[in-house]
Amino acid sequence: MADSPKDSPKDSRSDSPRDPLGDPFGASRADSDGEAPEAPEEPEDAVPGPRAVARGPRPRTDWEYPAGGHKPEPLLADLRADPPAPVRTGTLGAVLATGLLSMLLLGDGLALNLLIVAVPAALAAYFAAEQAGRRPRPWTLAWATGGLALLSVPALRDAGWPSFLAIVSAVALGSLALHGCRTWPGVLLGPLGLFDAVLSGLGWGWRGVRGRASGSRSGPVLRAVAVTAVLLLVFGALFAGADAAFAGLLGDLMPDASISDGPWRLLLFAAGVVGALAAAHTAAAPVRWDRLVVGPGRERGRVEWALPLIVLNLLFAVFNVVQLAVLFGGYDAVLEKTDLSYAAYARQGFWQLLLATLLTLVVIVLALRWAPRAGSRDRGLVRAVLGTLCALTLVVVASAVRRMDMYVDAYGLTRLRVSVVAVELWLGLVIVLIMAAGVWGARWLPRAVAASAAAGVLAFGLLSPDGLIAERNAQRYEDTGKFDLEYARGLSADAAPAVDGLPEPLRSCALEGIANGLGSERGPWYATSLGEARAREIIEERPPEATVADCEGASPEVEVSYR
Repeated sequence: MADSPKDSPKDSRSDSPRDPLGDPFGASRADSDGEAPEAPEEPEDAVPGPRAVARGPRPRTDWEYPAGGHKPEPLLADLRADPPAPVRTGTLGAVLATGLLSMLLLGDGLALNLLIVAVPAALAAYFAAEQAGRRPRPWTLAWATGGLALLSVPALRDAGWPSFLAIVSAVALGSLALHGCRTWPGVLLGPLGLFDAVLSGLGWGWRGVRGRASGSRSGPVLRAVAVTAVLLLVFGALFAGADAAFAGLLGDLMPDASISDGPWRLLLFAAGVVGALAAAHTAAAPVRWDRLVVGPGRERGRVEWALPLIVLNLLFAVFNVVQLAVLFGGYDAVLEKTDLSYAAYARQGFWQLLLATLLTLVVIVLALRWAPRAGSRDRGLVRAVLGTLCALTLVVVASAVRRMDMYVDAYGLTRLRVSVVAVELWLGLVIVLIMAAGVWGARWLPRAVAASAAAGVLAFGLLSPDGLIAERNAQRYEDTGKFDLEYARGLSADAAPAVDGLPEPLRSCALEGIANGLGSERGPWYATSLGEARAREIIEERPPEATVADCEGASPEVEVSYR
């Protein structure tokens, strides 16, 4: 952080407290090249160019302030960069394109149009960063590419819940690309910088527009483009509403605009402009979240620190021995040892095991904060105790996943079940990453955890959870003759290919529910997902023919599962 008037003249970074989460298992904070890492003053992924100036507030002496006392710095003064350079014409053009595309495309739903809108917004951020002297590095490109890949999920899947997760994750990756953060505070707090830039980005963009309109040679061109766009939109919408042939000519390429939805379109335009300006302003002057340093906790003695964790390890070991004997011993072992049914035993403990995994991560974080760190013996003790705890926790993760697999065999797959299994698997991956950080150092750990979460969300969306649910339940019907018809009718269009393989009348009954969810009207190409398009093809080729009586008659073969 920037030096205050009372700071010593030496480099403050050399004496800054260590991040207690940056060194799992008490390992040395030295990098692979043997040098101790420094608290970053600038984002790693965006290196200032020749125009950049020294970051952080300039130290002041008391006599510089007006009479009447010391003028305090804002709380986040050390985190803010210098004001960005004036906005360039390319940035304004990309912002305007983002607003226009938002107005034209986003009013009919979210699919490929979201990715189309994100491209000019990303270009606006790139132009602004280039103007500020920042150039992208590999992690910046990785975050940006991952964010755009996540935005492809709504274009592929009709289900809203994986698309929502993908959009939220894309925003998080975008914040990492814009800020260039690499520490835990930076990774966790980065998205707040985008909200911080909303108001400042508007003022920055307005100053750029006003400056170009008054004296720049590009001002007349910008004004001409803006007036042309407004005239085309207004009169195009009027002509489309006045003549059906003209509306049909534009219908395949342009949205069905009308006077009635004008306020909604203007709101989308404003949202696109504000979002693109916030991204561009963040790229030009990011908040330096990496300057936040979390001080270490008070160091504990070896016995005080290690005794509770060793006892916890013993408890984990005993539990894991029981799990290996029961869960992998088959159905007979479950009945013999518990007097419970196979499914009841599986359902009984999954949520407790999931919570145990989460609490173990909390225990590891707190243990690292208060770990003894006087010398190599302390570091060895920390590695041994926490490494053992992590290894035993992986067995708990495997036990939880196995329990859910047993439960799905008994009652079928649902959205909740596939979601919690995905979370449990990701928590297991995080534990593996922590173990690796204890061996090879932890500077990469925050970004690795963030990347694993984003990759998991992307894989979750690409695998089509609704399609996976329908496929697994259709296979279960072939094996057991049991099928939750009511649940299948509530799935999204992504489930249609798997449901199409069911025998009648189950196929027609399930497809009828999916068709009702789709509706009779087709959306425009840019607001139609691949899953929806495939479902409509299936329904049009072989329309559902079952009646209400047929669907009710299927009930003796159908089992309503516990959700």
